[in-house]
Amino acid sequence: MTDVRRRSTKQREAVREALDAADGFVSAQSLHATMRDGGSTVGLATVYRALATLEQDGAADAVQHDGETVFRACTPTHHHHLICRECGRTVELEADPVEAWTREVAAKHGYTDPHHTIEITGICDRHASGGAA
Repeated sequence: MTDVRRRSTKQREAVREALDAADGFVSAQSLHATMRDGGSTVGLATVYRALATLEQDGAADAVQHDGETVFRACTPTHHHHLICRECGRTVELEADPVEAWTREVAAKHGYTDPHHTIEITGICDRHASGGAA
């Protein structure tokens, strides 16, 4: 990852504010619809670009859910996700043993500055017993 300082734009800030207000993960289209319903004139393409930039900058998490990329405002520390395949409910995980293993494997092969992403999927307790979410 490079440390790129991007000029904040009014549109990107509006997307960030909408993402902060969202409950959990949302698609770009859903976020755009919410913004539009709130009176925003930010276009869908701008929402997609802003979300991509926020993800690159570490300000948003992006995961795949039902074949679609969904986003949410991110905690600033490195973490992993446990995601329900039924409803998308997500738990942030810290995984110190994984971090150590990643550094060890990279070093063993002569690599430095390793980066990784881990998403574990399963069925959450709300759906495991057939209950409603």
